[in-house]
Amino acid sequence: MVNQNKESRITLLGAGPGDPDLLTLKGVKALQAADVVLYDALTNEALLAHAPVEAIRVYVGKRSGEHSYPQETINKLMIDYALNYGHVVRLKGGDPFVFGRGYEELDYAASYSIPVDVIPGISSSIGVPGLQQIPVTHRGMSESFWVITGTTTSGEVSNDIYQAAESNATVLVLMGLKKLTKIVEIFKAAGRSNLPAAVVQNGSSAEEKLVIGVVDTIESLVQQENVKAPALLIFGEVVSLHPSFKKLVKQYASIA
Repeated sequence: MVNQNKESRITLLGAGPGDPDLLTLKGVKALQAADVVLYDALTNEALLAHAPVEAIRVYVGKRSGEHSYPQETINKLMIDYALNYGHVVRLKGGDPFVFGRGYEELDYAASYSIPVDVIPGISSSIGVPGLQQIPVTHRGMSESFWVITGTTTSGEVSNDIYQAAESNATVLVLMGLKKLTKIVEIFKAAGRSNLPAAVVQNGSSAEEKLVIGVVDTIESLVQQENVKAPALLIFGEVVSLHPSFKKLVKQYASIA
């Protein structure tokens, strides 16, 4: 029911990488005070239980290869619900500002003078490697990390991957599984065929799947294990710190 007495406001909330327990306490409080929740495909629906029973829950898609609402439609829905119902929580996978188009939504709300709060979420680019005991930086091994989209708005591989492949940084690629063949070619062309690499499907969730190898083998391992999107690609010496990589090295050593 429309309630004209409630203040129109929006909260951009990062849901984290998948495990509902990784939502922040501030995020829980925001959901508990929601009149409407607009949520994406990459958010765990268990989080909706934090919202009041009477709160409106609206699925707005946003997953590659499946039906999803255009961003413009989501923007308009967000404003309409805020004006008519009060507090809208825009629940987004990971962090709203890490390839989440959060600023576009914030900017659109500002054009209607609707106040917006931002609650960060754990980005899969950092959280998922950590959960796998792979640090994105490590003293003497990696002094920085790149977080790159695997596919740009034009549908091409990001040019940043070419530069990242030449560096000693840890390279974390989101939305890149469909471009894995091209990405592997880029690393090979940079002379990094033996660079440790990992792919994590549905990190932190019950459907999590991990494959670990090197640039030369990672594509065949992904095919062998039937890894699907959403998946995070990790390239860098830090992958060698994962316990299973050490076993892999011993295995190759025994064959040699």
